Amino acid sequence: MGIYYKGIFFLAAAAFLGEGIEVLVNMILARELGPHGLGLYMSILPSIFFIVLLASFELPVSISKFIAEREDRYHRNILHHAITITIVFSAVLFLAATVIIPFIPVFDKYHPYVRWLVLILIPIISFTSVARGYFMGKQQMGKIAVSNFLRKTIQLGGLFLLFRLFAFDTSESLLIAIGTFIGSEIVVFLYLFYMFIIQFQQLKRQPFSNMKRKVVQKNLMAVSIPTTGLRLFSAFTGAIQPFIIKAALVRSGISETSATEQFGLLMGVAMSIGFFPAFIAHSLMVVLIPAVSKTYSQGDYQRLQKMLKQVMKLTFVYGVAAVAIFYFFAPELTSLFFKSETPAIFLQLLWPFFLFHFFIMPMQAFLFGLNLLKETFIHIIWSTIISFALIVLLAAMPEWRMNGVIIGMNTGSVLLALMHYLTICKKIGVSIFTMSGLGQPKNQTSSPDLFGGK
Repeated sequence: MGIYYKGIFFLAAAAFLGEGIEVLVNMILARELGPHGLGLYMSILPSIFFIVLLASFELPVSISKFIAEREDRYHRNILHHAITITIVFSAVLFLAATVIIPFIPVFDKYHPYVRWLVLILIPIISFTSVARGYFMGKQQMGKIAVSNFLRKTIQLGGLFLLFRLFAFDTSESLLIAIGTFIGSEIVVFLYLFYMFIIQFQQLKRQPFSNMKRKVVQKNLMAVSIPTTGLRLFSAFTGAIQPFIIKAALVRSGISETSATEQFGLLMGVAMSIGFFPAFIAHSLMVVLIPAVSKTYSQGDYQRLQKMLKQVMKLTFVYGVAAVAIFYFFAPELTSLFFKSETPAIFLQLLWPFFLFHFFIMPMQAFLFGLNLLKETFIHIIWSTIISFALIVLLAAMPEWRMNGVIIGMNTGSVLLALMHYLTICKKIGVSIFTMSGLGQPKNQTSSPDLFGGK
């Protein structure tokens, strides 16, 4: 387990610094854009993430899983076929986006250049995903950690210099904010692709075995397609969430401007602070996907049970400590962004959402590694439906408004975490309440070799 702990440490250390920088980024955005501008920025981000997700095609997950499960001699051939898939997919998506994006109304409130900046992301994210997936599968988390830190540092430096040296109106400020985000992705691409080329040259000097192109494609698509579908659903619901929340608030009797400002305070301040400790959960998720995949392919259920137990204990310890700090020091923390009591109240009321979210991320890594993609998708669909239904119903009531939004978000997070946990316990044979192993589950055998032997 030493290599996994080392990977978690590298990722967590870099992510901690990155999340600290992210807070500084949001503080700059809050002061430069104001409540309304911050609301517009937070409203467009889910749509950008939706396009990013399409471009990645979840190749980091599928490639890392495939690389972790196969011997080194197959890696060169796997990467060759993965790059071919990426070139074709990226070209098709870029052409389709060029035609479709000019007609997407969500960009109408923003600078005209925003549409074209988003297009640049497609090939960048696609090729970065190949390198990221390979390094994850090889447990070379140091490179992933450096890339994550670079992204945040470049974004912060760009925002600080541009806003310090020049004055912009609201539309131009939003363009600068989005432009620095995309610029940071370009730097990450250059770094990871350079490291990937070095690694690929080393693979060329090692003995290798070929795998049939159809076999590689079948196994990559077996993970990428359902995982992308899952992520697309989450990204789509994330993209429409701002409009659902703001529409419900307007129905309750407040103005659209006020609804946008409250959404900006919720997402730009409360969520920014509350998600700060999620760097640990994200680090666990990145390391666990290949680790669980490899362990499950070997049929080692005792080790899976031990891994789950350790992850749950670690998450409980830091999660409870984090939400306690947020709850009791909410006014002091939110005052770093705005001198307003409203985001502090949001932060305090959202403690169940944050706590259970910390559990959800590593548990999703377990579900991916255990090939439970269908179950994961079903869980997310049900939790989202219930969450949105509560938001639409309660937030439209004058006596609830933002409290109704928060109740819906909390309920969705708790429900999703519980469904994930029960499914994992059943799969690997863990007692739900005592976390004690029950041995290899009945009717379960070691994961079959999908590739025709070792």
